[in-house]
Parts: sequence; C-alpha cells; structure tokens
Amino acid sequence: MLPASEAGSSRRARPLPPDARRAALITATLPLIRKHGLEVSTRQIAKAAGVAEGTIFRVFPDKVSLVQAAVDAAFDPAPVVTALERIDPARPLAERLTAATRIVQASLTTIINLMTALRASRALGEKPHLRRPRPADAIGATIARLIEPDRHELRVPPAQAARLLRLLTFSASHPALSEGKLLSPEEIVGVVLDGIRVRRTPPAKGHPPC
Repeated sequence: MLPASEAGSSRRARPLPPDARRAALITATLPLIRKHGLEVSTRQIAKAAGVAEGTIFRVFPDKVSLVQAAVDAAFDPAPVVTALERIDPARPLAERLTAATRIVQASLTTIINLMTALRASRALGEKPHLRRPRPADAIGATIARLIEPDRHELRVPPAQAARLLRLLTFSASHPALSEGKLLSPEEIVGVVLDGIRVRRTPPAKGHPPC
C-alpha cells in the first residue's frame, strides 16, 4: 500500500512532463487570479489543477513566479494570432473582421478582468510588483493581412484599419470605458466599416439635390 501522501498524489493527477505540468498549473491559475487576485493561495491552485500543493514548488520557486507566468500567458499573442490565421480569407470582409473581433475581444476580456483583479488586491496592501507585458504588434499585423484583399474598399491602409479596429475593440470591451454597455463584435465592425452617419443616395443624373 502506498503511503497516504503518495496515494493522495496519485489520485490527483498523472505524472506530466515539466512543460506540460507548467502549462496545466498556469491554466488552473488564471481563473483563480481573476476571482481572488493576489490573494489566491497555492492550496486553491493545487486543488484546481488536481495536484498536491508541493507539486507547484517543483515547477515554480514561489507563488509570485506562478502568478507572473499566468499574466505572461494571458498577454501572449501567439494563441490569438493562430486563431486569427484560421479565419477563411475567402469570407466577405465584414464576416472576416467580425470573426477577428470576436477572437480579440475574448482575449481582451480575459486580460482586463485579470488586471482589474490584480489592481484590486494590490489596493488592499503592499503586494509584489508584477511585470505587465507590452502589447504585441503581431495581432495588428495579422488583422491587417485579413483586410488586405479588400483594401480597395477602404479610405485608409489596412494597417490603419486594423489599428482602428483594435482601439475600438479595446474601449468597447472595457467595462469602465464603455460604462458597462459592451459592444458586440458586429457593432464594432459596423462602426469601423460604415461609421454612424446615414449615407444618402446620390440624386439621379439631371436632378439637382434637394
């Protein structure tokens, strides 16, 4: 019979390679940070990951290192870029941009909730400073490539259109900036592509405008 500690550990999770264990711990930690901020405990993380608490310290030197790795993962543009690259370039422009906005908005929501929780927990007392990764240009460049086939329909270059889309997506996805009334991907794309002014039909040839 296994000792109690080993038996409990074997029931919690199968052994994983170090990189896979690291990824699993980060995945388990992210939603807990959004809920508890820096007050999250290693015991809560271990329970969510299905491992013994000591397993965490075989992968990370301390809780702060794990939290920083989770923040880095939330800001990592690679999964977003991969998802954007899967969008079918043959779809109409508005459909492509709506799909792209939905992907970016989901990522932004995770980041916003994460940083809000961390700021709130820091306000409760002196907490370790966490490095906030800089936004990557890869996402904007990938969106610009999605726009490129239809650049002849736009008054601005694809890179500028991608920048406008990202700026509006951020502000429209932030509860404080949007006054709690978030915009849908369809609304965001509609504003970027068509604006909000009514477009009047040009008068027929030979008839002066009213």
